[in-house]
Amino acid sequence: MNININGKEHQVNVEPGMPLLWVLRDELNMTGTKYGCGVSACGACTVLIDGKATRTCTLAVALVEGKAITTIEGIGNNGNLSAVQEAWIAHQVPQCGYCQSGMIMAAEDLLNNIPQPTEKDIREKITNICRCGTYNRIFEAIQTAAKKRASSIDQLSTQKN
Repeated sequence: MNININGKEHQVNVEPGMPLLWVLRDELNMTGTKYGCGVSACGACTVLIDGKATRTCTLAVALVEGKAITTIEGIGNNGNLSAVQEAWIAHQVPQCGYCQSGMIMAAEDLLNNIPQPTEKDIREKITNICRCGTYNRIFEAIQTAAKKRASSIDQLSTQKN
């Protein structure tokens, strides 16, 4: 079976029902995506599939064949961190850090769909669980990333004109 992860095709020889999480971690050694609960409740296993935040611990790998999968390892650009990753660091979001890759992926999806989210938008759309309770820093980091993304878009528009 062929799957596209972070823009690269990977051939995997696994059972079609194997959860994508285990294909990423055990077969492809991409350990940024974490196992949390095993029932798609906590979000530690979140990746983007065709741009949409998706939990992978219960998702059969056969269902993602032909789709674009983006993991935490694939969101930076040319070795640079994404705006969300930079904001996570600036706001010192992680405590234990375990949920952070999934949380960051959910934030990337949110900002791709709602470039300037309100706090209400963030609270409604980010349903991942942070066991350390750093939600206030998460909300602040998402708002900072949104501002940075908007600033980058403004700079690109100015350069084109």
